Amino acid sequence: MNLAEEAEPLPHVRDQVRQTLDGHASASVVDDAVLVASELVGNAVRHTVTGPDCISVEVYRDVAVVSVHDADADADSVRPRKDVSYDDLGGRGLRIVDELTADWFARTTAIGKVVVAVVQLDGREAM
Repeated sequence: MNLAEEAEPLPHVRDQVRQTLDGHASASVVDDAVLVASELVGNAVRHTVTGPDCISVEVYRDVAVVSVHDADADADSVRPRKDVSYDDLGGRGLRIVDELTADWFARTTAIGKVVVAVVQLDGREAM
């Protein structure tokens, strides 16, 4: 999904993730995946100059892979802050991503960086 021209990408991202995972996971797993995607896109909105350019959601047998790309090549800056408590108003996003995913990472690409999160699907059909 192209996000480069979206002034407010989060509602579209949430809808896209829900539609993509419909029937592949329970409602709670879909909610977790929506939260993960929202955190990754929100971080790109807040912490990069140009914001996110695209998001993809790939569904495999037992996982969904959420990838958010932006034009900022500093992949090393994408890591959870250890000094943030859950009571703080900001800085918790990547700690939440860390808790809700089987794995996640950031890497530099030819034109920026991508943050990839792997969400474990529970194998049950959505109700």
